[in-house]
Amino acid sequence: MFGVGYLQRLGRAFMLPMTVLPAAAILIMLSRLPWDSFGMGAVPDMLLAAGTQIFLYVPYVFAVGIALSMSNQSVFAGMASLTGMVIFAAITKTYDPDGVQPSMFAGAVIGIVSGWASEKFKVLKLPESLQFFGGSRFVPIFMGAFSVIFAWIMIQAGHSIRDLIAESGNVVGSAGGFGVFLYGFLHRILVAFGLHHLLNHVFWFQVGEYEDPSGNVYFGDLPRFFAGDPTAGAYMAGLYPIIMFALPAIAFAIIHEAREDLKPKTSKQFRVAALTAFLTGVTEPVEFAFLFVAPYLFILHSLISGGIMWLTYELGIRDGFSFSAGALEYVINLPLSQKGWLIIPLGLAVGVLYYVLFRWCIRKFQLSTPGREDATRLDDWAGDIPYRAPLILQALGGKENIVRLEACITRLRLTLAEDRRVDAKSLRHLGAAGVIHLGGGNVQVVFGTFSELIREEISKLMQLDVHQVQFHAPVQGRMIPLEDVDDPIFAQRLVGRGVAFIPDRGELVAPVAGKVIHLYPTKHAIGIQTKEGLEVLLHIGIDTSGLKDTFTALVQEGDEVNPGQPLIRFHLATLKSKAKSLATPMVITNSDIVRSWRFAPFAAVKKGQAAVMSVVVKEREDKGGEQ
Repeated sequence: MFGVGYLQRLGRAFMLPMTVLPAAAILIMLSRLPWDSFGMGAVPDMLLAAGTQIFLYVPYVFAVGIALSMSNQSVFAGMASLTGMVIFAAITKTYDPDGVQPSMFAGAVIGIVSGWASEKFKVLKLPESLQFFGGSRFVPIFMGAFSVIFAWIMIQAGHSIRDLIAESGNVVGSAGGFGVFLYGFLHRILVAFGLHHLLNHVFWFQVGEYEDPSGNVYFGDLPRFFAGDPTAGAYMAGLYPIIMFALPAIAFAIIHEAREDLKPKTSKQFRVAALTAFLTGVTEPVEFAFLFVAPYLFILHSLISGGIMWLTYELGIRDGFSFSAGALEYVINLPLSQKGWLIIPLGLAVGVLYYVLFRWCIRKFQLSTPGREDATRLDDWAGDIPYRAPLILQALGGKENIVRLEACITRLRLTLAEDRRVDAKSLRHLGAAGVIHLGGGNVQVVFGTFSELIREEISKLMQLDVHQVQFHAPVQGRMIPLEDVDDPIFAQRLVGRGVAFIPDRGELVAPVAGKVIHLYPTKHAIGIQTKEGLEVLLHIGIDTSGLKDTFTALVQEGDEVNPGQPLIRFHLATLKSKAKSLATPMVITNSDIVRSWRFAPFAAVKKGQAAVMSVVVKEREDKGGEQ
């Protein structure tokens, strides 16, 4: 339960309640405007009260948000966690008013337990007379009892825990700049695994204590900053130069080191990624562009990030944010900062350093960053997500392989029955920047800021009872539209509809499971019939029927074949010299029975690679509707 996969789910759960914090920051910022000039002298106090109250009630938000995220959005878990926090606050206030207070720690514990209880008891069966309280309705009852016990434990240990939290702040604070460096280094490393929110929770919401003039107590770098603590912001200020300047600099280094023919597409993608990082603080689209091709460079990036955070600390810069260190938050929170203006010149210097360093590394070590190879995934995703979703689902092993499907800002987070069934090459072919296996069936697929849209489309597909026939690549080479084949019979779809490939290896493999129904005498073409009734024709090259002794069949008519099984070997050099074209069409000759088609991007493919084409057969779908 508590493996890496569980921790990455927990990290995402911590991120959900933080989405309310920008509202608090904006309200506090607006309270500092000159409302008196407009005859609205009461507005600043109203706005300030609204903003600070959000931070006071953050423990409740954390409890509900974490419970919802850990229970797959179960309303029973959410209500149970809110009830638990109310009970916890009532008991601690009644019996220990000057001791234990609702904190982010209490909210996180109650949220986690609520999520666990929802998963544990949602199928609970009680005797028939009591079954009304069974299943999900038992979760609030359980959380009521748990919260009473938890509150009692916290009261007993409250003073010791409070002293421990305060002391932890002193210990970390005593480490000075090195402690800030260590946090900055670990923060960037954990980004790769989606676990940085767990680290942030400790430093932003636990370390350090501040009591405002009204007697309200705030724990953690983030609440203390917005409550007016001038010493807060040490663990946030150093992220501004990295996110606002270093990451955009990396993006432009990637653009300028791209091949000339691919530079326009690379520029389009990474200018957007740079702007996204600069404005909103979302860094994964840039960082994952080099994480998988040069992990050691990511480690260097993490070390430099820690060093820059140490430098900001030594310069006395204290700044904060409610969600992420982007330019929007920088402008909003600048009035609360200490020496926040220094972030701009420091950030410009950091940007120059990163740009020079990354251009040198990419060129020196010939790194395969986007734009430097044919397989770069630079397609325009916006209108293509519903089209690719069936292929992505197939590359994940099909809907029967998915136990849990979630998404954060930049990645799909999955729990799979068998993570071995994931086709990482196909996912990269379909636009993924990388695939991370965390063990225990937990997998992350980095799709950038389109991840949530992809999750929605996959969720829709999983709810439909439609059978899709998935096709694998029959050769290694490049996939092209059928219309680009240099033969009017295929290009005009007179034989059937499908796609074609330009092979760079002399072997043809089965794209689907089925039975060999035709094997032409010269062995240059073969036909396969699937169990769904699809008749698939594979034709190696154009005008190759007269090339004897060029093809060697590895199967016979009547044989049953599986995807990826070798069918025919051929002499590629002979085809290059004597055939009209190397184009190898893969067409469905009875395409009138196909209801819908899906094609992967036309780019380089590996032999046997999954999810290059997907179709839905009319007869199969209609039969399913009659049942």
